[in-house]
Amino acid sequence: MYPYLLQINPSLQDSINYTPTGSVEQLTQNLSVWDLTLKGGWIMAILALLSILGIYLFIAKVIELRMATREDRSFLDRIKDYVTTGRTDAAISLCEHTNTPSSRVIARLLTRCERSMNDKIAVVENAGSVEAGRLQKGMPLLATIVAAAPMIGFLGTVTGMVRAFFDMANSSNALDVSVLSSGIYEALVTTVGGLIVGIIMLFAYNYLVARINNVLNSVEEKALNMIDFLQDAPEATPRTHS
Repeated sequence: MYPYLLQINPSLQDSINYTPTGSVEQLTQNLSVWDLTLKGGWIMAILALLSILGIYLFIAKVIELRMATREDRSFLDRIKDYVTTGRTDAAISLCEHTNTPSSRVIARLLTRCERSMNDKIAVVENAGSVEAGRLQKGMPLLATIVAAAPMIGFLGTVTGMVRAFFDMANSSNALDVSVLSSGIYEALVTTVGGLIVGIIMLFAYNYLVARINNVLNSVEEKALNMIDFLQDAPEATPRTHS
């Protein structure tokens, strides 16, 4: 009995110590991000286009919002001084030169400064709606990218798994992992890519929404301030410029 065990122990030891060199080489190989992207197939091309479009929309909207808040701090005080001295035309000209959302709303208000309080509020609401539409231009497209990117990634997951099982069904060896590798790569990589694009664009979208709300709140505050000033300000005699 014992001699028999001694005879098989060397073979067991050889089996334990045996390590396929090919598998070690495969484990030591590192895939780059570009290689993983290529494994995702045509779905990754769509995700790349969506990410480029989303970045473009984000940068363009950030620049637009920065331009919308570039007013001089003394802008409203200068408008009030012009109105007080009867230089309404100069106040409107200053608003047109400033060309920001709040200045455009105030310019509309100054052209109707002789109307009642309710009419002035209606003018501010209408002009504010126009400015809100301008600021929100492009946001629905960005929201679509946020929602569509993960869905497209999951579509790649489904197509990748279909491809993997199709290759397995047409393979002579159904348990060969190499046959399944390309389809599984596509399934996993597209999911990761879609989630990455969707998450980044979601943060960008929420940031822009917060900035737009801040701009609109500032427009409303300045417009209401101007309405109160026009209601309380004494009638000024218009000044004629020579």
